[in-house]
Amino acid sequence: MPEGPSVRKFQLLTSPFVGQVVAKVGGSSRKLSVNDLNALRLQDSQVHGKNLYLEFVAAEGPLGPTAEETALQREAACGAQCPAQAQQGQDGAPHPHSQDEELQEAQNSRSEAPEAAEGRGNWLRIHFGMFGSVRANEFSRASRANKRGDWKDPVPRLVLHFESGGFLVFYNCRLLWCSSPRADPASDILSVEFHRGRALRALCAPDPVCYTLLDQRHFSGLGNIIKNEILYLARIHPLTPGSLLALSDLEHLLDCAVQFSSEWLHNKLRGQGLHPQVYQKEQCPLGHPLMKGTFGPSGGFKRLTWWCPQCQPAVLPGDGDPSPVT
Repeated sequence: MPEGPSVRKFQLLTSPFVGQVVAKVGGSSRKLSVNDLNALRLQDSQVHGKNLYLEFVAAEGPLGPTAEETALQREAACGAQCPAQAQQGQDGAPHPHSQDEELQEAQNSRSEAPEAAEGRGNWLRIHFGMFGSVRANEFSRASRANKRGDWKDPVPRLVLHFESGGFLVFYNCRLLWCSSPRADPASDILSVEFHRGRALRALCAPDPVCYTLLDQRHFSGLGNIIKNEILYLARIHPLTPGSLLALSDLEHLLDCAVQFSSEWLHNKLRGQGLHPQVYQKEQCPLGHPLMKGTFGPSGGFKRLTWWCPQCQPAVLPGDGDPSPVT
């Protein structure tokens, strides 16, 4: 599913529409009455980790940004609008382009902590599935036949047409009204408020580091692609208990997480794709054969993991001093 950098790009696509009124709605959502959005004003757009939040208010209510503010937002987002709209889903992220999105979403959404339903609020929480995406002023088109051999365009979950004539399209996502964004910026790896000390304390736990990195309570926005890549960059075996790693190793891993995520976002805004070193690869950049396994906490969601036994020796507890194993 889209990770933090992708969702931040989605947020930039929605920013130029802040302050505009919804003129017409559509979409296939079954859990949300899309007609409830008709004639509402898009008041705000925020991203927290892997979730996009849109605030809607009555059109006669408080106005959104001024024309000047909206122009500044559009200028800031133009880097995402032009090259990014020509791409689909996680731009540059490798995936099989399957059209069977409903099954993929059901299988992968379990990795997120459940959010209890609550009364209707002004904020629409959008959580994206495996091939979830946002498009501005265009619809996604099938690039190949699906498993059934059909050339069928993806069905939008939600379409918002605005009075200005522009529109937003949301694919493969879950929609839920909430009273306010449920977020802790201190855990968001792309937030200026990201708290390194808290993240380091979480990594020091006796759990395998690959489990901790995907825990959205500590690393909001960090997903499976980032996990695989930064563990290779830091030369750490995914099943190494964090408590057995030196503090300097954990700090280096944290540096890799922040830097890789920031660079991925920067490349997205420039219309450049991702070129992973180990994710879904057969060899590491040094030519060593990679291993692949499905790891996750007991009773939790299991994710595919790629690692190089030579570049990423694990430190596991033994009878004596910890020793590297492959």
